[in-house]
Amino acid sequence: MTIVVDQFSANLFNQYRSRWTGGLRRLSDEGLVSSNGYQTHGLTETCPGHSTVLTGVHPAQTGIPSNDWIDPTTGEEVYCLAAPSNTLAHGGNSDNGPVGPDNIRASSLGDWLKDQRPGSRVFAVSGKDRGAINLAGHRPDGAYWFTDDFGLTTYVEPGQSAPARLAAVDAFNAEFRRRQATTPHAWTYSQPRCHALEARWEINGRTLHSKVPPAKDDFDSSPELDEETLKAAIYLIDTQNLGQGQTTDLLGVSLSATDRIGHAYGTQGPEMCEQMHRLDQALGQFLSRLDTISGGAVVVLTADHGGSDFVERLAQRGSPHAHRIDSAPLAAVNASLRQRFGLDASPLQSGSSGLIVADKAHKTLPEPLRSQIIEAALPMLQTLPDIVFVEARDRLLADPLPDSEQPEILTLRERMRLSAVAERSPDIIMVRAANVTGGGRVGGNIAGHGTPWDYDRRVPILFWKPGASAQERFLPIRTIDIAPTLATVIGVQPPPVSGRALPLWD
Repeated sequence: MTIVVDQFSANLFNQYRSRWTGGLRRLSDEGLVSSNGYQTHGLTETCPGHSTVLTGVHPAQTGIPSNDWIDPTTGEEVYCLAAPSNTLAHGGNSDNGPVGPDNIRASSLGDWLKDQRPGSRVFAVSGKDRGAINLAGHRPDGAYWFTDDFGLTTYVEPGQSAPARLAAVDAFNAEFRRRQATTPHAWTYSQPRCHALEARWEINGRTLHSKVPPAKDDFDSSPELDEETLKAAIYLIDTQNLGQGQTTDLLGVSLSATDRIGHAYGTQGPEMCEQMHRLDQALGQFLSRLDTISGGAVVVLTADHGGSDFVERLAQRGSPHAHRIDSAPLAAVNASLRQRFGLDASPLQSGSSGLIVADKAHKTLPEPLRSQIIEAALPMLQTLPDIVFVEARDRLLADPLPDSEQPEILTLRERMRLSAVAERSPDIIMVRAANVTGGGRVGGNIAGHGTPWDYDRRVPILFWKPGASAQERFLPIRTIDIAPTLATVIGVQPPPVSGRALPLWD
């Protein structure tokens, strides 16, 4: 059993650890706890972070550098799990279009299990497609995620039947829709200490009234999303008899609400406070179900990345350097490059963790012009305020993959190398100073992640099974160590990976 809590930083884990009374308390008190876990790479986003958990390798090896990237030949944005030949089982559309595991270049624990024990079943469920698909691997029995007003959906490959792909969750979906229709959505205070965190904040000229329920309150961005995801996980255990047969089964659960709440409201307000307590209670009910599985269960809980708070609150609470970045200096660099190379459009354009060098249609510029612009741009970008690292992708890719056994002392360059992928990473990779961010809109996203700084890289990693002895470990371990560790526990031979199997219980 693998549980990934989206945007669950080690800082957040430590902040609330003493307050929990449910499932997170059980995992903390009864499990093998590493509060110094690491996503070792530099571009700490959801898709690359999930890709490390059950593959045992870095994003540079999974081929997933970010949530999306620009195709240099077409100029089109490509979603990390885009699969144009697939369709969606519910028959509708989604923000990400048709998806599947095609872009993931590494096999995962579910694939190893299927190869060596054909009778094993592999399922995953999440609030997001990239949470479910990354944990399920290439050949699962089911990878499901929530879509608006329907319930759980999945991808359908050519030759497959949508009804057949959804058959395992049809009854759950019917009951989910009944609950949604008959039970009003409710996000209210359950903790007085959370109510005490209410405040008003000015963000880019608009006022955020930080309270519960928030002004924009919906299922997808509330604690209810995780509660329903865990209900779906229990449903799969019950209906598929997971862990109750003659062989080992794998269930991946990715919980998305912490991330959506963190983006919309930050991590230090009443919204996140209530989320932490409701997640704790929901996980308590889930672990109670695992207690009764006849074949036993081994659980690992971690995160795809961490996160910080919105910079206005950080600045008021002792971090005066935290602020939103001004885009004007980059405009000046583009103006200089247009004049120098006689261009009719700005050649440096936003591309995930850096900049692509492209024409007005976002298509890559031809050589040698592309390389000439990169070489001219690098020294100018290095002088911009709040920019602490700038490098050409191709030059970074020439570095060997660094040894990440000591993730806390990796250099900035090494962290970004572990995220870099040819053709998919931007032409120029840039890093902002810690707690310096761009954009921000009340009603949209006001806080984020994605940096190589430790508040985004450090995550908890907890191993648990019913009746095991508790243990604290302070030395750093990595999310890429999870897959080979679980493989060893269940007696499956992994292929060569970058992670290592950790000793667990005696």
